[in-house]
Amino acid sequence: MASLGRLSQALLRSSLTQSRRQLSASAHEHGEQSARTWKILTFVVALPGVAVCMLNMYLKEQSHSHEQPEFVPYSHLRIRSKRFPWGDGNKSLFHNPHVNALPDGYEGHDE
Repeated sequence: MASLGRLSQALLRSSLTQSRRQLSASAHEHGEQSARTWKILTFVVALPGVAVCMLNMYLKEQSHSHEQPEFVPYSHLRIRSKRFPWGDGNKSLFHNPHVNALPDGYEGHDE
C-alpha cells in the first residue's frame, strides 16, 4: 500500500512539472510579443508625443513677452519682520531680481 502511495505521488509530481513547463513556455512567448508591442508604442506614440510637447513649449516661449509687471506696493506682501540670515537680509534664498521684487520695488529700476 505504501508503494502505491509513493507511485501516485511521483506521477502527480511529474504531471505538475510538465504542466508548469507548458504554462511557462506559453507565457514566455506572450512576454516577447508584449515587449515588442510596448517597444513599438514607445517609438510610434511616446517619443513623437514628447517632441510635440517640446515644440509647443518652445513656440509659446518665443511669443511670450519678458517684461516685468508694474510694481504695486501692497501692504500685505513682502513683509520683513525679521532679516533673512543670508546675504544682506533683504533677499530671499532663491531671489531672482527679474521676477522677485523687494519691499521697495524691483532691483535696478530707478524710476
